[in-house]
Amino acid sequence: MFDNSNTFRVGDDVIHWSYGLGKIIQLDEKELAGHTDKYYVVQIYDLTLWVPISDSGECSLRYLTPAREFRKLFTILSGLGEPLSSDRNERKIQLTQQLKKGSLESICRVIRDITSYKQSGKTNESDNSILAHARKLLLNEWSVALSVPIQQAESDLKKLLEDNKTLEILS
Repeated sequence: MFDNSNTFRVGDDVIHWSYGLGKIIQLDEKELAGHTDKYYVVQIYDLTLWVPISDSGECSLRYLTPAREFRKLFTILSGLGEPLSSDRNERKIQLTQQLKKGSLESICRVIRDITSYKQSGKTNESDNSILAHARKLLLNEWSVALSVPIQQAESDLKKLLEDNKTLEILS
């Protein structure tokens, strides 16, 4: 039924680009519209996803970022934010495309940039929703990757983002 050349294995902790931290609980084949495809079955809290395994190796899943690599990304969070579009629709597209990259680096950039943009006081519901989602993705991975309670990760994130504000004031 399944060959063993898949990137992920049952039991692996993974990050889904949109839903966040989960675990591969099964490899499965399903027939849809007369075509049989292979899937990773991923448990994310009370949600079960069937993530297609593509022949090209592309997938919306990635492994957790190792602790040493994770810490390197703190410079992004404490750095100056990149300018965001003042047009709310363009900004939403810009931020959504960044999140769709699925990397921890892109998540950190979204958090940093929206936090920086908030200094102008011009955020809207969409900005705040994207920020909340990105923070949730980051903090869940942070807690697991660095083996710290989520409250500690939140506190550390707040400090890093405050460093960001200090840099903006000085520049």
